[in-house]
Amino acid sequence: MSTPRNDPLIPVPPLWIPLIPIAFLLASMGITILVFGKDPHIPLALTAIVTALVARLNGAPWSALEKGMLHGIAVGTKAIIILMVIGMLIAVWMIAGVVPYLISLGLELLNPKVFLPATCVICTVISLSTGSSWTTASTVGVALMGVGNGLAMPPAMVAGAIVSGAYFGDKMSPLSDSTNLAPAVTGVELFDHIRHMAYTTAPAFLLSLILYSIIGYSASQSDVSTMEVQEMQTVLSSQFHLSPLLLLPPVVVIVMSIMRLSALPALAAAVGAGAIIAIALQKADIADLVNVMHYGYESSTGETSIDELLSGGGLDKMMWTVSLILCALSLGGIMEGSRMLESVAAAILKGVHSTGALVTATVGTCFATNIVAPDQYLSIIVPGRMYSEAYQRRKLHPKNLSRTVEDAGTLSSPLVPWNTCGATMMSVLLVNPFAYLPYAFFNLLTPLFAVLWAYLNIGQAPVETDAKATPPSAKKTNTDGCL
Repeated sequence: MSTPRNDPLIPVPPLWIPLIPIAFLLASMGITILVFGKDPHIPLALTAIVTALVARLNGAPWSALEKGMLHGIAVGTKAIIILMVIGMLIAVWMIAGVVPYLISLGLELLNPKVFLPATCVICTVISLSTGSSWTTASTVGVALMGVGNGLAMPPAMVAGAIVSGAYFGDKMSPLSDSTNLAPAVTGVELFDHIRHMAYTTAPAFLLSLILYSIIGYSASQSDVSTMEVQEMQTVLSSQFHLSPLLLLPPVVVIVMSIMRLSALPALAAAVGAGAIIAIALQKADIADLVNVMHYGYESSTGETSIDELLSGGGLDKMMWTVSLILCALSLGGIMEGSRMLESVAAAILKGVHSTGALVTATVGTCFATNIVAPDQYLSIIVPGRMYSEAYQRRKLHPKNLSRTVEDAGTLSSPLVPWNTCGATMMSVLLVNPFAYLPYAFFNLLTPLFAVLWAYLNIGQAPVETDAKATPPSAKKTNTDGCL
């Protein structure tokens, strides 16, 4: 992916200029989400209009703003296509029994003697299989909160373990929209991005499990409290033919990832494998497959928690996310085309003189974006665009940037009560994010490892040593996109 050259005829605006649309975004987001309880799309669109007006009054020509907006949208084009495929994939994996089988395997890990680490692992398995932290928390997370109450576990601890596990998949699963968006914005292959995140994700996750084991080991235990989970397993096995063969589609994705193939053929192959299994094992017909691929799978077991967990996916269901991404990319493109992002980045980068300081600035910007512009996508897109050239100047591969915006942007979003992610977690788990924040170990530790490794120069991939790195001139003609 190439970034557009800033028009030298457009001067870099003073810092107070970009602060106007930022303030408008903060106010409009706050009113729309917190007061009216509505979606963030319209505030983003209105802020894009305000940003364009401010830029025009500051002397930026409309042609530059339009070019920036179109380029901003082009950055996410392949991610949008992948999201559409993912919508079909999730639905096919639902009807094929792949997701139910993965959930059943995750539930098998539940051991009352190690409830907190088991809770984190269960939510990790489910979020990896679905790519959705919200679905994980609002279904199995709710059940595990009930189990935790039966074990007399503090709700904040249980909620912290659930959020940690749920956002592991949100960060690492190739089915997750944020996992696709971060490399799209920074110009990195999807599976290169996932592999590079292991540097910070693996130690943070292992340390989180150790901490959950320590604080939860002495808590009271009860076999009766696992009844809800056992009932869920019974319903799953009664509704689907569960077999190890259902691991084939996930294995396809893993194998193609190891082979370093592009995300689109890997996910498309997984859709095909899931469709074959749905016909062979679950006796689905082609008409059913076409319907669920378009509109999503609707579970009808009669158990509300199971139906909520297994209903989803479909091309149509992805349009909400696609439209939000388009609005956010348009805003980011206008701010870039008017050189507003350059102004903000210049102010921040004045004190940056090392790789550690650069990563720290990126982490801080992601956190700040989740606070002032409360949406996870913006915390990925805005810093991803702001710091792209700074990473290039330090000869750091873009996958360092894509990893950092996920380490901080994706994982800090559920820790802010007025962020869309934090508000969702609070509504389904009935625990304020400020209460479970000290126990969301994975969400807190991963950004710390990102900063620590940067200062120690661990896992900081330079452009020169990456075999897949492509010179900017070649990237301009690369028709395969940026994922």
